Parts: sequence; C-alpha cells; structure tokens
Amino acid sequence: MNSRTGVDSAPQQLSANRNYPVAGAWYRRLDLDNGVTRIWEPYVHPLEQANFWHIRGSERDLLIDSGMGIVPLRESFPDLFDKREVIAVATHTHIDHIGAIHEFDHRWVHPAEASQMEHPSGIVTLVCADIPPMLCQLFVEAGYPPFDELLIDAFPHAGYNPLDYRLRGVAPTRLVTEDDIVDLGDRRFEIIHTPGHSPGSICLWEEATGALYSGDLIYDGPLVYEGPGMDLDIYADSLRRLKTLPIQVVHAGHDPSFGWARLVEIIDSYLKRWNM
Repeated sequence: MNSRTGVDSAPQQLSANRNYPVAGAWYRRLDLDNGVTRIWEPYVHPLEQANFWHIRGSERDLLIDSGMGIVPLRESFPDLFDKREVIAVATHTHIDHIGAIHEFDHRWVHPAEASQMEHPSGIVTLVCADIPPMLCQLFVEAGYPPFDELLIDAFPHAGYNPLDYRLRGVAPTRLVTEDDIVDLGDRRFEIIHTPGHSPGSICLWEEATGALYSGDLIYDGPLVYEGPGMDLDIYADSLRRLKTLPIQVVHAGHDPSFGWARLVEIIDSYLKRWNM
C-alpha cells in the first residue's frame, strides 16, 4: 500500500529495550468457497497487512499479490503451491503486494510498473523511520495506527534480524494490459486497468462468479489516495468504472471482502469527499 518515497535506507540498530515476540506461524489462511483461499500476515502493521488470493483452476492456479515476502510463501503452503503451475499476478508493485513474487516462475504485471517490480524503490525495508514523517502523519490521519519502530510486531523465528530485510526485485515474465485474460482452464479472469492508486494498478474480474479482485483500488478500510504516484482524478474515474460491472463480491487487497451495496457506499462516500 505504501507510496514510493525515494527512501530505502535503514538505521543500523534497533531499540535495545524492545522485546519482539516470536510468531507461531507467520501466515494465516482462510479457505473460502469455489476454490478461493485468502492469505495474510497478521503480524504486519495494518497499513501493510495485505490480502493475497490463491485461486484453483482445472489446469493451473492463480495467485493475486504475494505480501511482504518476510517469510517464504511457497514453502509455507505446499498444498497450494507445490504440485501445480501457478501464475502470480501483481495488482501493483507496492511493498506489501510483491514481496514473494520472485518465488514464482510466472510473474505478471502491468507495463507501467514493470520497472518498479524489477528494481524496487521507495519503502523497501521494515523500518518505520524509512517512511517520511509527512506520509506517516497522512496515514495516521486516514485512520491507521501510529507507527512504532518496525512494520512488524513479531519476528518469524528466533534470531531474526529485521534489518536484513529488503524488498527483492525480479523481472516480470509477462506484461498484461486491459482486456488480457488469465486462463486457468475452467476459469477466466479479465485484466482491468484501474490506475489512480498507482499508475499500473489492475483489478481481476471473474465474470462467471461476479467476483472482483480489486487490489488497492478499493477496500473496506481507510483508502490511501494521496502520495507519490497517485492521481485523484484518475482514481475517481477508476472507481466510477466499477459501478458499471455486475459485481457480486469484492475480494480486496486489504480488509474483509464485501458485496455490491457496500461497494457503492464506499465509492459514493469518497467521490463526495473529493467533490467529484
């Protein structure tokens, strides 16, 4: 979710009097109907606590986004990733959405963010001091909790050094644009280019089920719509476009899934706030 800020350095030491607990398991998962699994990282600050979605198909599977990459994703869920071809699609390239995409052979992203996937810039560490104070204030005013020392409140294992973390860049294997299709055999997902949150933000639309995977374009929490790479006029146009689709459920990049009525409520509230 973080905006790119041009800051990518970390301090050399952590607070000596801070004791971080060790997490029992880094990831959580929720298996939904129709072969959909939601995965998230509960020990990550809410600003960066993204949802990523595994969807099973008859011939291959789809992974939409991949979290922070603090702990390897594939080996954490061998039942999802070990025996089948997986297409990993990034809805955009902020730190909380491409952290583990390097683990997958098929890596798809919009052309506007291909360079950012390969050469990440901006916030690429776990250190809150790397977020400029102005952005920290913006996020807190939007409704997120204050920032502490790190973007995590537990360590994945004993002896973990969070200062060693850097968001890992990797080249995409395919560039996807408007109307491209992710074909899983028995399921088809249409790529919809919905910029605003970032230049290359995309949604994935499964018409057969009425399911929209929205990334960070819309979610049921405080939307981050101000910052580098964001454009309010374009963002508003992308939100309006969603109202033209027969959406039954939105599986978003953050927070719980929601239906049509809540989608319209969220969109209308932000358009009113923006006087658009």
